[in-house]
Amino acid sequence: MTSKKSPPEIEFSEIREYHSSWSGLFFKVKKLLYSHRSPFQKIEVIENEYFGKVLLLDGLVQTTERDEFYYHEMLVHPALITHPSPQDILIIGGGDGGVLKEILLYPVERLWLVEIDSQVIEVSKNFFPWLSPALEDKRVELVIGDGGEFIRQTNRKFDVVLVDSSDPVGPSSRLHEEDFYRDLKKRLNPDGVVVTQLGSPFYHLEEIKEKSIFLAKIFKLTRLYTGPVPSYPGGIWCYAYLGGEINPSKLSREPPGGLKYFNKEIHRKAFSLPNLLKDKLG
Repeated sequence: MTSKKSPPEIEFSEIREYHSSWSGLFFKVKKLLYSHRSPFQKIEVIENEYFGKVLLLDGLVQTTERDEFYYHEMLVHPALITHPSPQDILIIGGGDGGVLKEILLYPVERLWLVEIDSQVIEVSKNFFPWLSPALEDKRVELVIGDGGEFIRQTNRKFDVVLVDSSDPVGPSSRLHEEDFYRDLKKRLNPDGVVVTQLGSPFYHLEEIKEKSIFLAKIFKLTRLYTGPVPSYPGGIWCYAYLGGEINPSKLSREPPGGLKYFNKEIHRKAFSLPNLLKDKLG
């Protein structure tokens, strides 16, 4: 799931997603597989010759079959290989199931997926083969509801929370606000870790700075890292690793086998920020 981008133009079987007024990304639509408006947003799935099936929410690319592993592996594995005993895991958002399938590679005990739009779940079950078997895992509890409300109402504590939010508009807007992260910190175990996506260092640098400032007020440890996502604005994405007691440079376990992008060397180097981010953040 992605951060701020402009609505696309759709014409002649082509989707154009503008990341600035003069540039963006386009997808040729081989076939429109699904299009429907839920109570929250417009949900579409297209087939593209190169990227395979592509999920769009309100016309903005969320995940593709060809490159989903870049984003999902980088969101999940830095927390899961550094936390000493990640047993109670919470995903907020992530209705396409990509984050869920990555977490289930570990021997976690309990996992909650909180998604506000049930239709995103149903559509993804139909078009992305990883979701249905993941939801059938006995460790998983699916909660259809608002992530902010879930955090305020639950009495549970979590070892790892992964915020797989979409754009800071519509149903996901509150997942980008300071109050949400203050509530989230209260639901962490003492050595708990939160990972959230921040957007493109190229297009969203100011927004990353603003969010980093309030996150640093809430969490003792705030470390940013980056990784590639070809179908997202700028091709490079920024994430925040948040907590208090765990140093993300110290690994507690090996990454699982069979990953397409993430490994120990990628993990260590991802926290070495490019100068444009270091200079902006001071």
